[in-house]
Amino acid sequence: MSNQQNPKQAAPQTAITPTRAQDYPEWYQQVVRAADLAETSDVRGCMVIKPWGYALWENIQRTLDKMFKDTGHKNAYFPLFIPLSYFEKEAEHVEGFAKECAVVTHHRLSPGTKADGKPGLIPTGELQEPLIVRPTSETIIGASFAKWVQSYRDLPLLINQWANVVRWEMRTRLFLRTAEFLWQEGHTAHATSQEAMDETMKMLEVYADFAENWMAMPVLKGEKTEGERFPGAVNTYCIEALMQDRKALQAGTSHFLGQNFAHASEIKFSDAEGKVSYAWTTSWGVSTRLIGGMIMTHADDDGMVLPPRLAPAHVVIIPVTHKPETAQAVLDYCNKLAADLRRIPYAGRTVEVEVDNRDIRGGDKTWQWIKKGIPVRVEIGPRDMEQDSVFMARRDRAHKEKQAVKREDFTAGIVNLLEEMQSGLFARAKAHREENTRRIDSRAEFEAFFGARNEAEAEGAGGGAVKGGFALCHYAPDPKIEEELKAKFAVTCRCIPLAGADEPGTCIFSGKPSARRAVFAKAY
Repeated sequence: MSNQQNPKQAAPQTAITPTRAQDYPEWYQQVVRAADLAETSDVRGCMVIKPWGYALWENIQRTLDKMFKDTGHKNAYFPLFIPLSYFEKEAEHVEGFAKECAVVTHHRLSPGTKADGKPGLIPTGELQEPLIVRPTSETIIGASFAKWVQSYRDLPLLINQWANVVRWEMRTRLFLRTAEFLWQEGHTAHATSQEAMDETMKMLEVYADFAENWMAMPVLKGEKTEGERFPGAVNTYCIEALMQDRKALQAGTSHFLGQNFAHASEIKFSDAEGKVSYAWTTSWGVSTRLIGGMIMTHADDDGMVLPPRLAPAHVVIIPVTHKPETAQAVLDYCNKLAADLRRIPYAGRTVEVEVDNRDIRGGDKTWQWIKKGIPVRVEIGPRDMEQDSVFMARRDRAHKEKQAVKREDFTAGIVNLLEEMQSGLFARAKAHREENTRRIDSRAEFEAFFGARNEAEAEGAGGGAVKGGFALCHYAPDPKIEEELKAKFAVTCRCIPLAGADEPGTCIFSGKPSARRAVFAKAY
């Protein structure tokens, strides 16, 4: 009889099945559910963001909102509905979004006979002009800017909006692609081209700072090629991150719009000499897609792993109260520890603590918090209380790795502990990106690196990490080449990186001269 173990029996048990290696797309969906972040709704293509997931979004929102205000921006709110004629003013813009628009054509419901012959409510009261449900707000905000901007004294105009948008998606995935999602969109107007470009780059830096120092997600800053540019923009800049399955995620964009939208919306001003000119505008935005990026950067086969600076809560205290005679004393000890921790400043707020005294098995509690990704778990029983200590585990280490720590040392060291975890997550993600970034100097090497599209689709349907990663290739931008690469290999040009010196070379696809390397990847 063979002494070899059955591989299925030898495989370690995990809280999430399938694992990343077995089926990455399904693993992602299971992490979202197990972490209690969101769920699909009864409205096709839309999601319900649950309290733990929404608290995460609130922390993202609060942090970015301060960063925007620190750079001079103010919040406002604009209509959800945009007249069709506004979209028609900017040709590239309407063409770019036409296939994704949800359109309102009627303004009431009346009793009547439905198409199947049954009685019910039918739309009546056709609108004179259809209304587009906001996919982005350049045109409707431009109409307000045209009223607000009259003189050079009104500039720069720096506005941000926190809102929801609708883009009709056929294939949805929680947080990554849904028909409705939450985001912020910045819109600014300036007196000169240089001021607008400076604003565009400033906000790109804000996004990169947030991604790396708050999400612990390393990003590449770069410029999009013409084929990937925002509809109607002169230049689009982005931050791109590499997920654990070696696919790229566009995590934020900042657009220099030139005077295109100013012409469309008649945003004009008089300068100091009385000459009338069109303003120069920008727009920039990030969305709840960031939560998807956080999951795919940090989560593991036991569930979510949260960067401490954005975690809805930092510490969960689990009282161990098996004996009725000591239960209240242990609970009092836990609540006192929680109160002490909540007075400690951390990451623009205070240390946030959950005391889990639910009447369920301790093991179930533990695994629920592991799957939710809370950074630090603490168990306290009568013996720990007597020794004035806690039994602590960190989410960035194996779940069985626990240690006893004196209570005083735990409270004194909690901020350093959280920051150590934060920097450790970033270092791990950066190492993954570096391991999966390759300089490629021929088309044959490119094709071997990524594999054919059918391989990618097979992997996406039930495999683990896809082929490839970030490929740095000499490239002379050409929309036809990008269409071919997308069709054959499911690969797109993510950006032309801003960092790095000029490096003259030859495009590996066309043989034309190339001044810089571009980044290619399969992407979400």
